[in-house]
Amino acid sequence: MTPTFRGGNNIAMKLPRAQFDRTVAFYRDILDMEVTENSDETVAEGVVQSAAVRFGPVTLWLDRVDNYAHADLWLELFTDDVDRATEHLAAHGIPVQDELEPFPSGMNAHWISNPVAIPHIVRLPDNS
Repeated sequence: MTPTFRGGNNIAMKLPRAQFDRTVAFYRDILDMEVTENSDETVAEGVVQSAAVRFGPVTLWLDRVDNYAHADLWLELFTDDVDRATEHLAAHGIPVQDELEPFPSGMNAHWISNPVAIPHIVRLPDNS
């Protein structure tokens, strides 16, 4: 049986240090979107600073990653079964890439990339 997939609630834009402040200001000051800066919390390993932008029905995370040379977009996919989804993707030549970024302890998820190298987290929705 094929697992189900659907877009998640989060998109992450990984930004180099030199682009972070201007990008936050673009969404907050120019587009007048609701922006919450999270500089005191650790979001993920390697993320120095983060801001959450209310981007319609999703949250756009602006993550400052100091060792990045250019911006990178990361997407979230929800599935009903992470193990079956991983097997299904592998059967179609999409390998797990969990080396992209560590997960919080106990999180059942995997990183994959689409054919043009955009990372996707494959995980259960929060309410499951």
